Amino acid sequence: MPPITDKPVAPAQVVLTGNPNCGKTTVFNALTGLRAKVGNYPGVTVERKEGRLLGVAREITMLDLPGTYSLSPNSPDEQIARDVLLQRIAKVPAPDLVVIVVDASNLHRNLYFATQVIELGYRTILALNMVDVATQNGKAVNPRLLSELLEVPVIPLVASQGSGIAELRLEIVRFLDAPRPAHPGFFGDLPPVYLREIASLAELLGGQAAPGAPFNRHAEALLLLGDSRPVKSLVLAQPAPIQDQARAARRRLEEAGLDWGTKPIEARYACIAALCDAVITEMADVRETLSDRLDRVLTHKIWGVLIFLGLMTLMFNSIFILAKLPMEALDAGVNWLGQQVGRMVPPGDLHSLLEQGVFAGVGAVVVFLPQICILFLFIGLLEDTGYMSRAAFIMDRFMSKVGLQGKCFIPLLSSYACAIPGIMATRTIENFRDRLATILIAPLMSCSARLPVYTLLIAACIPDRQLAGWIPLQSLTMLGLYLLGTGAALLVAWLFKSTFLKGPPPLLIMELPPYKRPTLQGVLLHMWQRARMFLHSAGTLILCLNIVLWFLATYPHSAEREQHFAQLRQAVGSGVAPAGVGQAALAARVEREIAELNAQEAAERLQTSFAGRMGRFIEPVLAPLGFDWKIGIGIIASFAAREVFVSTMSTVYSVGNADPSASNRSLVQTLREQIRPDGGRLYTPASGLSLMVFYVFALQCASTVAIVRRETNSWKWPVFQWCYLAVVAWIMAFATYRLLLYLGF
Repeated sequence: MPPITDKPVAPAQVVLTGNPNCGKTTVFNALTGLRAKVGNYPGVTVERKEGRLLGVAREITMLDLPGTYSLSPNSPDEQIARDVLLQRIAKVPAPDLVVIVVDASNLHRNLYFATQVIELGYRTILALNMVDVATQNGKAVNPRLLSELLEVPVIPLVASQGSGIAELRLEIVRFLDAPRPAHPGFFGDLPPVYLREIASLAELLGGQAAPGAPFNRHAEALLLLGDSRPVKSLVLAQPAPIQDQARAARRRLEEAGLDWGTKPIEARYACIAALCDAVITEMADVRETLSDRLDRVLTHKIWGVLIFLGLMTLMFNSIFILAKLPMEALDAGVNWLGQQVGRMVPPGDLHSLLEQGVFAGVGAVVVFLPQICILFLFIGLLEDTGYMSRAAFIMDRFMSKVGLQGKCFIPLLSSYACAIPGIMATRTIENFRDRLATILIAPLMSCSARLPVYTLLIAACIPDRQLAGWIPLQSLTMLGLYLLGTGAALLVAWLFKSTFLKGPPPLLIMELPPYKRPTLQGVLLHMWQRARMFLHSAGTLILCLNIVLWFLATYPHSAEREQHFAQLRQAVGSGVAPAGVGQAALAARVEREIAELNAQEAAERLQTSFAGRMGRFIEPVLAPLGFDWKIGIGIIASFAAREVFVSTMSTVYSVGNADPSASNRSLVQTLREQIRPDGGRLYTPASGLSLMVFYVFALQCASTVAIVRRETNSWKWPVFQWCYLAVVAWIMAFATYRLLLYLGF
């Protein structure tokens, strides 16, 4: 038993890093469980994920860095990983220990970045992941010999099965108290003239650095000299004397006949090749792997496309079928809770706010949580199994026809969940024109925020029947909306790439990771994080907007109108029954006439409210699309977030309907009962599809506009994006409405 001590143990910061597709996220989830926090690094939109190391008494924070292939970045994500390791982000503390996750089946490629990090001089552990995949590929890696050659601990893992995680956790705790390693030697045989320039630059860097800087200045000098195509140059980030010294050193190396950009890369890879020859044993009789056999079918030019379309169809059908019962239960629960709260509050503005602004508004959005969970469950499965990269490969031949590369499809596929992470994911696209084109079309991919809007309008306007006896018409409509957005995105991309963003698409060079069995914990964690973000949005943004909307739809009050309708109700209530009419019949008629007066008063109050005036102001623009001024209120409110349209309609129709039983009817039923001034139904297949098409194209999301501004560092592109999408949305909605009217819908 260890001795008891009262000496406090300081908190520690452990950084987890590695190449993309090495299983780093699986390792992070296994070490931190469901307690990870997601935010952004200061000043940028790159996602920052951190959590506490579970199963240990000491307070140890794990920081999961974005995947990167080297410390010379080609994207903003990779730049963040480099800057954290070089301590260039002020609000991120220096790592006490670095865990490098490497893919044992691709050790040669992974060791390039790993050796760069080891050279920095931190306490470092190498997590040798996917040793099972390496074995299946006929490669046996000797972790003990690898540890001796790299002079760092090496822990073999199969993170997807939890194998080796306990050993890694213990090694992290143990190694935190170990002395810092001596500065390791460089990996590679560099010429003496190169080494002299490194030493000279490192001496200058050491003078500029803060005292006690933990990482190797020689390693930083090597990065400076070979930093040929970074996103943000390390040289330009240095003080003027170091910038001048680095440029002078490059000139001297060129005069000596050395390529300062490629020489260290060649030397490092030569050393890594020798190291891999020593630690990897090739096994005889290597059979074709399961990934290879699956890829013959799943990436086939015909079967691969059909399977991909089948998976997308399954996903959209599941959103409707599997979510139906939990949505109905959640809707009933929200209605019951609203009724209980309403009974405790006396009639008045507060009662109206709680019933019509809070429960009718926020509750109308929260009931779509099951569909959001199912959507992200599918996306999590596609990512964890490794199929997402195959989807990009399959789509490459289609994307190339519109001037883009297959890698652009991954951000677009992510935009099905939300355009914001999709736009952020474009940072992995090296070509600026391709990246900008992808950003400009990403909002056309129907995100999860549109899902409540689509679901509501499909249920209210599209008949619940089957085509050909087995194809659900409502599910087919949902799939058609997603395909419409995708097809429009490709068409717009072709137009942009053929005009002001013209340029040949680069060749697709991407890694196809081996297929993996998804971990239940990882998939559920992904689903829970996104569902929590949705609930947080419903509990904050949507709640605040609905309170504001309730105010706009309720005020200003009119004393004259209230007095007028009070007199009418009094006159109706004091009437005398005609001859032959009993008291029961009189009471029923009085109740009916008073209800009609209440509804008329509520309609006039909404029409003259602040919100009603806004809706009527834009009604002339929306009327050709089949929309009235109440729908206009929803469109205005949904500029904050698309899903706000649902809660807005619930609030508008609750405020505009004085029938006490209206709160017990679903919003779908309420929409079906809406009548135009001419007596026709408002929500028909023609107007409903017109509104859905409008939401397919219109950029109804302020957060997306802000992200595009940050990612492009200019207001020019978000303003252009909003304007072109608004124009296209109006034209397409107009064409849809007029065509369906012509066809008799």
